[in-house]
Amino acid sequence: MMRKNKLVAPVLKWVGGKRQLLNELTPLMPKKMTAYCEPFIGGGALLFDLQPKTAYVNDINSELILVYSVIKDNVEELISVLSEYKNESEFFYTIRDLDRDREKYSSLTAIEKAARFIYLNKTCYNGLYRVNNSGEFNSPFGSYKNPNIVNAPVLRAVSSYFNTAEIHFTATDYAEVLKKLPKGAFVYLDPPYDPVSATSNFTGYSKGGFTRDDQIRLRESCDELTERGINFMLSNSYTEFIHEQYAAYNITVVQAKRSINSVGSRRGDVSEVVVRNYE
Repeated sequence: MMRKNKLVAPVLKWVGGKRQLLNELTPLMPKKMTAYCEPFIGGGALLFDLQPKTAYVNDINSELILVYSVIKDNVEELISVLSEYKNESEFFYTIRDLDRDREKYSSLTAIEKAARFIYLNKTCYNGLYRVNNSGEFNSPFGSYKNPNIVNAPVLRAVSSYFNTAEIHFTATDYAEVLKKLPKGAFVYLDPPYDPVSATSNFTGYSKGGFTRDDQIRLRESCDELTERGINFMLSNSYTEFIHEQYAAYNITVVQAKRSINSVGSRRGDVSEVVVRNYE
């Protein structure tokens, strides 16, 4: 691990983000690792808390990985573009709807795409990254009074960390990343969760969603990691299906706060599991 910079923190709001669970997760991690790997990076709360020297950072959401790459390589230009963005409904929908014209969207620079992503994340309803079947961002305007669109100190700190550490960014299937990990690596898996009810399934993160067949495939990947002697820790819902899948492993139950639900009374503490293949 490197000497920690306290300003290094998530730059995005993210459904299921782990900032609130850091005190529960970090004591469960192995004491030693040669590299850190997070194949479903999302907001990256655990990565930014640990600040490892070597990390494999992946997400199937290529636009999310683009954001991190731009923060690494062009943070000042990114801050400059973001500073021009306004927290207004009409402006929001103009920026949001850029991806309705694929030719226009493809003409945007990487910096402009990254700025758009961060802006929409900070100003859309609940910070919910959601796309329709055409891959178009479709969360509505959030009507926040004063969202922190440009958090320059944190953006600069994250950029500095990315440029000091050895970070491998990819936007591919998680299994491809796991195949190439070196001996002694540690993997933290935070996939889309198994739904706790028929109405709680959230599949808008990517066009294809994440089905129970995908959950089974992920567990098989965890079995392969175990066979290779690579430690993993995985977070998921506290459901019978997940318990059955990971019955051979160490399971710890933790309490997390659910902040996104259409019914206000259903927001609050919810049980999650942390699965490990080590003591």
